[in-house]
Amino acid sequence: MASAAIFSSLRKRRSPSFGSFYAPIDLTDLALVQTLMVVSGDLLSSTSDLSTPFQRRNSRSLIRKVKIFVVLFESLQDSSSLPLPSSANLCLKELYILIYRSKVLLDYCSQSSRLWLLLQNSTISGYFHDMNQEISTLLDVFPLKELDLTVDIREQVELLQKQSRRAKIFIDPKDELLRRKVFFFLDEFENGRRPDPSELRMVFVDRLGIRDARTCRSEIEFLEEQVYNQEEDGDPTTAVLNGFIALVRYCRFLLFEFEEEEDDDEKDSGNWKKLKKTLICQEIGEAFLTIPKDFCCPISLDLMRDPVIISTGQTYDRSSITRWFDEGHCSCPQTGQLLAHTRLIPNRALRGLIMQWCTAHGVPIDALESSDSSTEAIAVPAASKAAIEANRATAELLVKQLSQGSHGVKTVAARELRLLAKTGKENRAFIAEAGAIPHLRLLLSSPNPVAQENAVTAILNLSIHDKNKSLIMDEEGCLESVVDVLRHGMTEEARENAAATLFSLSAVHQYKKRITDEEGALEALAGLLRGGSPRGKKDAVTALFNLSTHAENCERMVEAGAVSALVGALGTEGVAEEAAGALALLVRQGAGAAAVGREEEVVSGLVRLMRWGSARGKENAVAALLELCRSGGPPVTERVARAPALAGLLQMLLFTGTKRARRKAASLVKVCQRCEAQASPMEASPMEAWGVEFGFSGTSVARPGPNFGGDVSVSVPVPAI
Repeated sequence: MASAAIFSSLRKRRSPSFGSFYAPIDLTDLALVQTLMVVSGDLLSSTSDLSTPFQRRNSRSLIRKVKIFVVLFESLQDSSSLPLPSSANLCLKELYILIYRSKVLLDYCSQSSRLWLLLQNSTISGYFHDMNQEISTLLDVFPLKELDLTVDIREQVELLQKQSRRAKIFIDPKDELLRRKVFFFLDEFENGRRPDPSELRMVFVDRLGIRDARTCRSEIEFLEEQVYNQEEDGDPTTAVLNGFIALVRYCRFLLFEFEEEEDDDEKDSGNWKKLKKTLICQEIGEAFLTIPKDFCCPISLDLMRDPVIISTGQTYDRSSITRWFDEGHCSCPQTGQLLAHTRLIPNRALRGLIMQWCTAHGVPIDALESSDSSTEAIAVPAASKAAIEANRATAELLVKQLSQGSHGVKTVAARELRLLAKTGKENRAFIAEAGAIPHLRLLLSSPNPVAQENAVTAILNLSIHDKNKSLIMDEEGCLESVVDVLRHGMTEEARENAAATLFSLSAVHQYKKRITDEEGALEALAGLLRGGSPRGKKDAVTALFNLSTHAENCERMVEAGAVSALVGALGTEGVAEEAAGALALLVRQGAGAAAVGREEEVVSGLVRLMRWGSARGKENAVAALLELCRSGGPPVTERVARAPALAGLLQMLLFTGTKRARRKAASLVKVCQRCEAQASPMEASPMEAWGVEFGFSGTSVARPGPNFGGDVSVSVPVPAI
């Protein structure tokens, strides 16, 4: 029986009706024979022009068998054998399933990529052999003698029965040699050598029939889809496919240079949008859209190799937090809270979960930088090393054309660098090492919207790699150009990706002030938060949150209207909790507290978030209200204390909120009680109307520490796009 894997894979691509794999029921014998003729006719018509470069002999053998069955069906339709014996009826129903599955197998071979067929050559040959064996088994029990058939037809069927019984699996030796040649190319890359271009041309153009850039793109898309399917199934062999993808990408530019794949810019833009939706992560361990966010370091935004816990309870990658301490910081990068000590506690539970996830998804991980010697590193498969070297060679070709090619060629090169930088820190590192950033910076001012969008997104993807952040910031005019795209970008996606780039760069503390001081940056972020798309608002609010963690940025954010935009975002789903977190940080400063206090909707917006927000949103909202009361003085505190429904929401949060939210709620209760007592000593405050005192004897609510109000919880990794 043909392997279920091929049909499973095809269902993911074509989604055939599941019911089609069952024999028809409730049909007369004549209707059954006619149905078989229709199914067989569909198979023969779809394979009339057999274009597959592989499995030709097996495909033609299967088609010849179906043609003999068609002759049998025609004879049955015109003979006196109807109605059929029950055994013949049962065999014909089974034959219906076999013919339909034969069509699925033949379609699979004609529609799959050439390299995929070559990679699966032995396996697919086995599928054809299995199908032949099933036909042989069926013919062995077929009641041929009970049917009224002519002698010639009976002889044809008997001959088919003998041939099927004697048939053996056929694997074309030429195809096997070609398959080994492709793996030889991967071995060359793995060993640090570039394959001979003349040999690559002979294999790809003459033998595989890959003769242009468009065919290369189709091959890559198909292989990426197979990577996605295998990731879903937890198949660890995706490294081999990644090697094939990298090899095809390299040949696309080496052999066919930069010939255009589309006729005009509009088609190119549309094709890119399609590519973006179908692009599969080359190494899932480096793509933020697919990594569980709890596995990403809040500083580097990369998958954590050695997660450690600091005194505030936050978890970071050891290398990132160590670098943070080495720069002289003594606070938590994520919350801004001062640290009681700088000891690092290994988060072994999280590290175990990360390793399990990586193993399940076939994600290669570098040696873990851990003091725990019992932890074994996950080795990078050989094909992944070949893919890395092939991608490095491709990057060098792309950067060369980015510097020397025509404007159209530069547009194509920027798009391909964008795709290549989407995944893998190795890719991001050697693209930058090849000198791409200065040329991408020049392309940001391109009058071509496609070129501009690809350039800014390539810079965004490169910025995810920690070491590239300094290269981008140190490149003269690069930050200014990114901000210019944010302000005046020709497409909405370009402006959104420019905002995401600022967020990524602002992960480094020393760059927050530089970004804030760049003319128009904050104003553009505030404008995007007010009027952008849902994704644009998300990019803007996360960037503003990151910038608000620098104490010296407060006044500039007030001047730029960022505070007003953040208050307005409190009522917007998807960005409210980040906006509240940023406000909680800004109101620590006098200027920020004054600006936030002047916003009429801020208290009602934060109270609304306490009612309807997520656990993190509620925590950030109560933190913002607490800081607002502490910094804004009695007038603001009184305004907060008399907010409708606040007392009930605080009481609910004291019993259902997170640990930090409960502490903040308890502190806000005390602040409001004190304010009410001072304003109206003889009147019972709304807080006292609960019948609960702040001391809460017997409760688990702890008195907050001196830095408690600064805890703000926001975790938003940057995805590669």
